[in-house]
Amino acid sequence: MAEPDLEAKTAENDRPWGHRWGFSDTRFALNDDGSVSLTGNRYDLAGYRMYDLLPYVEEVLNIKLDLEDRRVEIQNKPVPPSNRNKRFCRELTSRLRADQISFDDKVRLLHSHGQTSASEVFKVIYSKLDRAVDLVCYPESETDCQSLIQLAKEHDVCLIPYGGGTSVSCALTPPERETRMIVSLDMRRMNKIEWVDEENLRACVQAGITGSELDRQLELQGFMSGHEPDSIELSTLGGWISTSASGMKKNRYGNIEEVVEQVTMITPAGELKHLHPMPRSSIGMQPQSLFFGSEGNLGLITQAVIKIHALPGVKKYGSLIFPNFDLGVQFLHQLAHTAFVPASIRLVDNVQFRFGQALKPRAKGLEAKIDRLKKFYVLKLRRFNPHQMAATTIVMEGSRSEVKFQESSIYALAKKFQGLPGGATNGRRGYLLTFAIAYIRDFLSDFHIVGETFETSVPWSKISPVCDAVVKKAAEQYAKLGLPGKPYVSYRVTQVYHTGVCIYFMFGFYAKGLDDPEKAFSDIEHSLRQVIIDHGGSISHHHGVGKIRKDFMKDTLSPSSIELLKDIKRSADPKNVFGIRNNVLAE
Repeated sequence: MAEPDLEAKTAENDRPWGHRWGFSDTRFALNDDGSVSLTGNRYDLAGYRMYDLLPYVEEVLNIKLDLEDRRVEIQNKPVPPSNRNKRFCRELTSRLRADQISFDDKVRLLHSHGQTSASEVFKVIYSKLDRAVDLVCYPESETDCQSLIQLAKEHDVCLIPYGGGTSVSCALTPPERETRMIVSLDMRRMNKIEWVDEENLRACVQAGITGSELDRQLELQGFMSGHEPDSIELSTLGGWISTSASGMKKNRYGNIEEVVEQVTMITPAGELKHLHPMPRSSIGMQPQSLFFGSEGNLGLITQAVIKIHALPGVKKYGSLIFPNFDLGVQFLHQLAHTAFVPASIRLVDNVQFRFGQALKPRAKGLEAKIDRLKKFYVLKLRRFNPHQMAATTIVMEGSRSEVKFQESSIYALAKKFQGLPGGATNGRRGYLLTFAIAYIRDFLSDFHIVGETFETSVPWSKISPVCDAVVKKAAEQYAKLGLPGKPYVSYRVTQVYHTGVCIYFMFGFYAKGLDDPEKAFSDIEHSLRQVIIDHGGSISHHHGVGKIRKDFMKDTLSPSSIELLKDIKRSADPKNVFGIRNNVLAE
């Protein structure tokens, strides 16, 4: 079962404040004594007071927060009027039930953005979106999907596929110059497992299922998918395919293109699919390859056949600390070329290591004494510098003997790079933090702190140049704003490959005093992506391109390659029914 073991609620009223990240029962809240708590009971972080979080924020940003000075959320959010194609709407009522159609302004607004911080979320919370979808439909079958596409084709309507709404690439932002009626197709009612083939270890799954619901249903039959992105509670199978997603346990279970055997996509030109799922086939050029990363441009993904796995006999967490990030990278480099790579291993830099420490409750009694002894050993006897230390979290899954072999081999290798075991408890806590810390963005934004994450893939030889260049460029760009303090830049290696890694960056700054903090943030973020490319990184590892990275496609594909993709789009969708305009098709 994917962690955390929670029901994935996806209805609109389960989203906090309608637009922010996650579930309505969970948020970071400021207490009267200056501490911070996480509400609800979904995550291990909930239920205690974090006294060190705000001091940490002030330290890394070199500012003093005014806790009384908050950005005010707009309560009655403006929504552009619905642009209705009367003929389409009239025929639609004969194809779908009333509860499958919504012109409600709040529902429309919710389906008009993803989770891109400055470009989408902050706009809808603190100002307004420039464009909203005009109608939201909820297909419940392939027949519904085919009817909607046919009607849109006949009446010149634009369709936008919608999954979990977790995109951080502006992939859901309606095109600015689109004059047609825009209809959002919310796929989350198509959330069933149609069949499970236990002998061949595959399952046919509808595209609107969320990751948590997928694993919940599979677990009832003794299986799991193994695909575990940070957004697993909210994101959908169709979204994973359309963005070329990756999961935290890709070392064992593969990226999404390795998880999926067959995809069904419905386009205005008809249904596209391989007729039979196969482990692998050499059939010449394969249209299915285009579905991965299609980002809503070609058609509607309705189902997929995926590989499944028996639940692991043993699941064990672990952790390591290193004197510095570079030694941790050297360890990962050697580990990546061994036979004992665990399901997941992630290396965080010192800034994120200290962030994790700031989220801990204050120890008491015997626990406090043990903590002091550990610190004495690490800091005094081993002479680790608390402002240079880095840490890894480890997840090992498999048979008892397999996990035992991985554990002993990993810790033996770590010793060669001065790595010290940090314990299973810290490993589990560090791994599960991933699901809860996404909520911190919305809490800090109320205090004028703008932040976002972005990622890249780089060869092993480019890790240090890329990280150093991003830190340097962020400082230069922030200095031009003339604001107090300094920017927040941290990074972690989240996935390892034979030839390189995925680096996940966190970037933010205190924006109080700026007339347009969202634009300033977007401009700096854009410059950081350019620096990454200039120093040998990719424009994305798993978030996709959407609209936010469209300018960098010329640095990724040759002109003829881009033109080929446009030709394919014209062939599959000559009337541009799926007019979301992401990637090379962006305006």
